Amino acid sequence: MKKEIRIFFTALMYFTRIPCPKWVDHSEEYLNKASKYFPLVGIIVGSISALTYWTFQWTVPKDIALLLAMVASILATGAFHEDGFADVCDGFGGGWTKEKILLIMKDSRLGTYGVIGVGMILLLKWTALKYLPSETIIIILISGHAISRLIAVSLIYTDQYAREDDSSKSKPLATKMSSGELLFAIFIGLAPLGLFLNSYVFLTLLPLLFVRWYFSRYFKKWIGGYTGDCLGAVQQVAEVVFYISLMVIFKYMH
Repeated sequence: MKKEIRIFFTALMYFTRIPCPKWVDHSEEYLNKASKYFPLVGIIVGSISALTYWTFQWTVPKDIALLLAMVASILATGAFHEDGFADVCDGFGGGWTKEKILLIMKDSRLGTYGVIGVGMILLLKWTALKYLPSETIIIILISGHAISRLIAVSLIYTDQYAREDDSSKSKPLATKMSSGELLFAIFIGLAPLGLFLNSYVFLTLLPLLFVRWYFSRYFKKWIGGYTGDCLGAVQQVAEVVFYISLMVIFKYMH
């Protein structure tokens, strides 16, 4: 149990800026076992975002409360996944070979593709949330952060890590994932959907699985697998697709 607690806190420290006990460090051994807690970290980040929305909805318009909720999630993670999405936009937008794409993604500077990409996906996220029912926003935020991280982390189970050397900006979270760890991640990632009164919300899995299939195929084609930045990009896209899918479901099946 103590070991699992340390693994969880390692995941929390790696993926967020939330203070953790001093005895937790960035041990490679524990990082490689922490991927199963990715969706649980999403629930925590989503809860911070949801709490921010709930707090401000009483005093400011919904649009502003949602924007503040997004800011809270970005502050909680240190823009960890947004940074990965931006790097993927720059890498795949400006590179035409595996070596060039990986080199661009490694560069800490932000390019035109990254700036435009992050701006557009944040705008899409905010706009989609704005059109979703106010009474379900709290559950939606928690679910969106959890399930999007499940979609991202599932690539570790099926795909190969793309970098063959130590050229990444940081150690990878994991290069493989056991079936048991994947099942645990699936359970945690899907659990918040059970809070919805509308069972049709599970239909969001169809477009999310398409997102997973498409990006897995795309990354394999260009760089032979995933990187940490790729996982961050998949998380961001999956989160937005989840919100947009809910818009369609609530419109036609509510």
